[in-house]
Amino acid sequence: MTTLVDEQAATVAVPTTTGTETRPSATSALSAENVSAWFGRRKVLDRVSLEMPAGQVTALIGPSGCGKSTFLRILNRMHELVPSASLAGEVRLDGEDIYDPHRQVIEARKAIGMVFQKPNPFPAMSIRDNVLAGLSLTGTKVQRSTRGQLVEESLSRAGLWNEVKDRLDQPGGALSGGQQQRLCIARSLAVRPQVLLMDEPCSALDPTSTRVVEETIKEIGHQVTVVIVTHNMQQARRVSDRCAFFLAEHGQPGVIIEHGETEAMFEAPHDQRTSDYVHGHFG
Repeated sequence: MTTLVDEQAATVAVPTTTGTETRPSATSALSAENVSAWFGRRKVLDRVSLEMPAGQVTALIGPSGCGKSTFLRILNRMHELVPSASLAGEVRLDGEDIYDPHRQVIEARKAIGMVFQKPNPFPAMSIRDNVLAGLSLTGTKVQRSTRGQLVEESLSRAGLWNEVKDRLDQPGGALSGGQQQRLCIARSLAVRPQVLLMDEPCSALDPTSTRVVEETIKEIGHQVTVVIVTHNMQQARRVSDRCAFFLAEHGQPGVIIEHGETEAMFEAPHDQRTSDYVHGHFG
C-alpha cells in the first residue's frame, strides 16, 4: 500500500509539457462508475456513479458522514493513501480509467489537482515561489523569462493578483486566510490541471473571503472542470452548474440519491429526501 504523503504535495497536478514549457490542458470530463469504498471492513460508499461534465462546476452535497469527501479523494487516487482503504469501480478521465493497473498514480495527478478545506501554502516561502512550487515539486522546468507571466496569470485566475502584485516576495503565510486559500488555488492552476477538486474550500473562511473564493470558482469554472464538496446549500446553488446529493441512511454506506442541474435539484427535485435536505429540514 502506498505510504501517506504530505497534503501540500498532493495538491499538485503535473502539467503537460513540451520541451521545457508548460502547455495548457483542455478541460476534461470526469466520470465515476459503480464506485464503492471501504475503510477496513466498513463500507462507506456503495456503487456510486456520476458524470462530471467538462468545463462545469459540480457540487457534492449531503450531510456529514455520507461519503462526499471520500468520493472526492477517490477522484484523484488519494483514497488509497489510507492504509486500510480499498475500493471497487472505475474513475474515468476523458474515458480512460485512472485506476488501470498499468497506469501510475502520478499520472492521475498530472491532470487532477486538489484544494483542501484548510489553506496550506508553504508559510515561509514567498507568494511567488508558492505559485511556482508545483512546478518545482514535479521537476517541471519553465524558462525564467516566462515565470513572471505564469505567476501573474495564475494569481489573476485565482482572483488574487491585484491584492499581492506589489509584494510577491513576502511570505505566503503572512496573507489572510482567504488570501491563502486563493494562493493555494493559484498554485494548483499554475500546473494547468484539467480538473480541480475542492474539499469545502470556504468552510474555514469569513464571509467576505468566502464571497471572493466563490467568485473565483465561478470565474475558473469554464476553464477547468471543478468538483466541489460543500455543506452550504446557498453556496452550492450560487457556484455550481450541477449537484449530486449524497446520503447514508440508518448506518448504511453513502449513495447518490439524486443528481442533475443545480436549479432543478433545488426547485423541483425528484426525491422527497432531496427536497428536505436542500430546504434545511435535516442535515
